[in-house]
Amino acid sequence: MTRNTLQRFASVALAAAIAVILPPSSAFAHTGISPAHDLLHGLEHPLTGLDHILAMFAVGLWAAQRGGRAIWSIPLTFVLVMTLGGALGMSGVSLPFVEQGIVLSVVILGVLVVGAVRLPLPVSAGIVSLFALVHGYAHGAEIPSAASGLSYALGFAAATALLHAAGISFGLSMQQRRSAQLVRYAGAAIAAGGLLLSIQ
Repeated sequence: MTRNTLQRFASVALAAAIAVILPPSSAFAHTGISPAHDLLHGLEHPLTGLDHILAMFAVGLWAAQRGGRAIWSIPLTFVLVMTLGGALGMSGVSLPFVEQGIVLSVVILGVLVVGAVRLPLPVSAGIVSLFALVHGYAHGAEIPSAASGLSYALGFAAATALLHAAGISFGLSMQQRRSAQLVRYAGAAIAAGGLLLSIQ
């Protein structure tokens, strides 16, 4: 499978997943979006909240803009720290300003893409880690005590990685077509979406 074919596949897979899974009226907050019981619910959950979709896609776009090691290290950092945040949420640890942090993540990640901001890799990883913590915490806090936390966590980590891959795929394909400006427009749309979420 060539790189171009892989990128096209990731883009089509994301579009299909969103078309099938998103309900007509998307909920913007995490709490109570859908059941949280097992692997399948974990896979579905990140795709039913516009906040998560926008932020995860933006992480992929920003990683693609940065290029080099950032293409894999920024998304991987996000998934690992998000898993830690999920464990904190499951354990009942209190974390303040989670919803505000989630909305802020959408806006700031969108702005980073708009500006094609190039920060040192450790700083970039630190930024996505902060956002990953609140996204993961929100997912983990919703898991009922009777649910299989591990399988649910694996599901939402996999779905998050898929959204990252879609953002990376789109970003790289636009660069190859010399349409990098479209990536910035996507960042602007993401930031605007975050501002709309903030007034919901």
